[in-house]
Amino acid sequence: MLDSTNELQTSLAVASGPLRRDKLVSKFCEVIPSTLDALDAVHDKVMTVVQSLPCVPEEFEDVAVALREALANAVLHGNQNDPAKRVVVACFCECEANGGLLLVVRDEGAGFNPSEVPDPTQAECIDSEHGRGIFLMRQFMDDVRYRKGGREVEIRKRRK
Repeated sequence: MLDSTNELQTSLAVASGPLRRDKLVSKFCEVIPSTLDALDAVHDKVMTVVQSLPCVPEEFEDVAVALREALANAVLHGNQNDPAKRVVVACFCECEANGGLLLVVRDEGAGFNPSEVPDPTQAECIDSEHGRGIFLMRQFMDDVRYRKGGREVEIRKRRK
């Protein structure tokens, strides 16, 4: 069972990272079933919120792609498309002059070790139908961190 959204916010507030966590302001948090329809709906909601924030980075489309990949990984790989399992998505803003955006996606899956995911740019992986989500998140965001045994990903984008 997923921790409550309050627990997610509390655990993020006390963890360390490149953004000043004591300055993070929660802007969005929702729990969804592991379905593609729910994924699409929550992605649109989060990006509407992100677009209105003072901490929104210039690379808005990069954030949109990275969030979609994080959500897809949680629904498809983490929770195995099981609508009985839930995904939490949260958005935080550090609103100071050089602040940024933190998005968190947590699933109820078994977790994984991200270092064991093959590099999709290697010749033997080029034709693979999967394996590009983590790569894209790392390319588009300033920081990608996994917690809780790979069941939670934090993706960050700083304002330039």
